Amino acid sequence: MKKNIACLLLSCVIQTAAAQNHADSTDMFYQHLKLNEVMVTGLTGASKIKDTPAPVSVMSLRELQSSVSTNIIDAIARQPGVSQITTGGGISKPVIRGLGYNRVAVVHDGIRQEGQQWGDEHGIEIDGQSVGSVEILKGPASLMYGSDAMAGVLIFHPQPILPLGQMRAQITSEYQTNNGLFDYSVDYAGNKNGFVWDARWSQKMAHAYQNKRDGFVPGSQFREQAARAMMGINRSWGYSRLTLGYYHITPGIIEGERDEETGELEFTTDNKKTYGKTLPFQQVYHYKAVLDNTVYLGKGRLKALFGYQQNQRQEFEESFDEYGLYFKLHTLNYDVRYLLDTDSGWKIAAGIGGMYQQSLNKGEEFLIPAYKLTDIGFFTTASRQWGRWHVTGGLRVDHRHLHSEGLIDDDELRFEDFKRNFNGLSGSIGTVFNVTEQLNLRANVSRGFRAPNMSELGSNGVHEGTVRYEIGNHDLKAEQSWQADLGADFTSKYVSAQVALFANRIDNYIYTHRTDEVFDSEHSTYRYASGDARLMGFEASVDVHPFHSLHFGNTFCMVDAIQLHQPRETKYIPFTPAPRWTSEVKYELTHDWRWLDNSYVALNMECHLRQDHYYMAEETETATPSYTLFLLSAGTDFRYRGKHLASLFITANNIFDRVYQSHLSRLKYTDMNLVTNERGVFNMGRNIVFKLVVPLSL
Repeated sequence: MKKNIACLLLSCVIQTAAAQNHADSTDMFYQHLKLNEVMVTGLTGASKIKDTPAPVSVMSLRELQSSVSTNIIDAIARQPGVSQITTGGGISKPVIRGLGYNRVAVVHDGIRQEGQQWGDEHGIEIDGQSVGSVEILKGPASLMYGSDAMAGVLIFHPQPILPLGQMRAQITSEYQTNNGLFDYSVDYAGNKNGFVWDARWSQKMAHAYQNKRDGFVPGSQFREQAARAMMGINRSWGYSRLTLGYYHITPGIIEGERDEETGELEFTTDNKKTYGKTLPFQQVYHYKAVLDNTVYLGKGRLKALFGYQQNQRQEFEESFDEYGLYFKLHTLNYDVRYLLDTDSGWKIAAGIGGMYQQSLNKGEEFLIPAYKLTDIGFFTTASRQWGRWHVTGGLRVDHRHLHSEGLIDDDELRFEDFKRNFNGLSGSIGTVFNVTEQLNLRANVSRGFRAPNMSELGSNGVHEGTVRYEIGNHDLKAEQSWQADLGADFTSKYVSAQVALFANRIDNYIYTHRTDEVFDSEHSTYRYASGDARLMGFEASVDVHPFHSLHFGNTFCMVDAIQLHQPRETKYIPFTPAPRWTSEVKYELTHDWRWLDNSYVALNMECHLRQDHYYMAEETETATPSYTLFLLSAGTDFRYRGKHLASLFITANNIFDRVYQSHLSRLKYTDMNLVTNERGVFNMGRNIVFKLVVPLSL
């Protein structure tokens, strides 16, 4: 594998794009030329990517619209350094540089998204249609977001506020052939006399997906609906905006049970293409209210964010009407900060942020205890430019208090009553040197902090979505990390290239491993444990555009994640993504034609190398062979009399219908097929996607 990696190091690309949200914007390769103009939120306010020491990438609305996905995490998982843990078609969890679950913070509508992110079969409760761009921060970002941002942060930005006097409506629809996925979204936004609003309704449904080996996969169907309403005022003193959100998904649970004689997956219904519910399944609701205020004070501005979230997760196993597990989570978020641009060139930010949580068990079955959580953090950051040098740094102090409530179930002690306190110190210091207008060098050192979640501390029950019995560990300590980043980027008229290297040392790294204990005869037992870990890797890219219409880009990314001082069987960290090489050839057909604009065709290749660095003990994991997927896509904007009428995107994913299993698929570890002697369920086969976006200017 090392030989293959060495051969591929020079052929890699990063998917960076300007965070502009106009549907008729120039295509992706032209955006590479504008790398130095891309703006990100940064630690102390808006800044250019070329001036940020830590690795950051951006996906624009145009890229999101032209991507193939069944959920918003799949849409960004092809970005270098980003992957996803999947449990079927509708559920994906983000992984950044080999770290996932509560190590990745997700920010939506300005606040941390808080749900059941500790679990494998829980996705991110965000409507992808409401996202205008995605900002990906790689590496410890605890400085701004506190615990749980050790791997990085995904910031989902809404579409920008319209200019004064404008109104816009938009209709989006999509169909996918493999799982019959159909969705639509209707949006209406405007800005009249400083009163701003944005209202959206979305629905999505899909039947079971299929592949050549398994046929249709029972339990992979899902239904989803979401609503979002924003209203506010813009004035000379600042602005105030209220956002209300609703999200509901009904995913099936894929158990992977097979007929012993035929090896076929067992269905509980005769209609394999049903869009309805089949046992077992989940009901997940997420409600959110966010008040976002900014007031200009002198040369700075005071920003105050307050949010309330309620997440409900119900699991139905034996009956359509009676749930077994039922988690109800209440979260209050707050973030108050002051941002100042001084006359001497310093950009300074200081503030306080945190949350209060209460989680309730309202079902008849139990997996984690009910608990209360209090979280608070104080931070300050500063940045300044001296000629070609840009320096950014800061410190943060966090305190988290957890109280687990005891429970006696059937005269047996299921959960103990215990309290834990965790304190963390985070910080970072980094610099960027603009060697020339085209070449930038960067370096950054950061310290991250993550407190263990309640699943890791107190689990004691069957986790149906992962088909296992989980046991927590009250004695786990907080994870502490030191990470060093080095990087460079080069942008010219014909070539764009980037490379980012990182080394990450984590003390008290928490993971699960399989044991030979038996708590439930139908499920294997997994325990939470911890040790010291070391992760090293890189993302590299090169994008060549010899003339305006042709774009040829490649990316390569890998991470080597090990536990220190361990034998081969327990050396490698579970669920580490395999090295990945992607390549794209894209040709623009038209620009500013009478009827068509921004037309293109593209061929993509995605090669996942063999992953033989896996946690062997007790068959916790197995090796994953290499596989290569090909994707063919085309898109265009339709025009009439100079007006943009619609955008159409057609994509054929996995065009050769390759049978494969992702190393990060939870479905690898379901039942054995006794006919083929293969274990687990395979990923989706060939899928052709049609997407239509119709904007209406009012």
